Amino acid sequence: MKNILLTIFSLAVACASGTVQAQEVRGDAKAGAGKIAMCIGCHGIPGYQASFPEVHKVPMISGQGAGYIAAALHAYQKGERRHPTMRSIADSLTDQDIADVSAYYAAQPRQAGAPAAREPDAQVAQLLQKGACVSCHGDNFSKPIDGSYPKIAGQHADYLYVALKSYKVDHGAYVGRSNGVMAGIAKQFTNAELKKLARYVGSLDGELQVVPQSRFR
Repeated sequence: MKNILLTIFSLAVACASGTVQAQEVRGDAKAGAGKIAMCIGCHGIPGYQASFPEVHKVPMISGQGAGYIAAALHAYQKGERRHPTMRSIADSLTDQDIADVSAYYAAQPRQAGAPAAREPDAQVAQLLQKGACVSCHGDNFSKPIDGSYPKIAGQHADYLYVALKSYKVDHGAYVGRSNGVMAGIAKQFTNAELKKLARYVGSLDGELQVVPQSRFR
């Protein structure tokens, strides 16, 4: 029994140590500026469109929360988000790289002025209430209650639609996202309803933007 207790204690200490080490990774925006070569070819070009899993604008990440960007990249590494290109990019990054890149994009200049709210029509208001979207993504969908949640106001509507649909895919080899909360929410809606939600949220004023950057540095 004594040996068993010592083993459990040792494992607990190891886990706690790993957690502390993970928490100690701090992002450096200046260092991140030198690590975004693989990012700017898509995220640094205004209007750039991806063609997988369907044609849509790549998401705006300048002004996005660092915690969310880091969480997304780690999810690609773990296979919780399935996208071949993003998986290969995420796999090439260390935890420090991810922290630095996330800090860099979070520090990009915001658009002038505070985001303005825009009232949804009655049907969209019902859909928003059903999904309880504001409870996680915050006021005007720009102030998430947790750093690992995204700002979504003003994000490209076609990207939001594709992202929402991906939570409804359970066992896709190359498409889908594993997130219990978002899966439960997205599966309540038809694709037509998800498209309406995406269009409304995408029409809002937000803090996200594309900061044009040269591919050649």
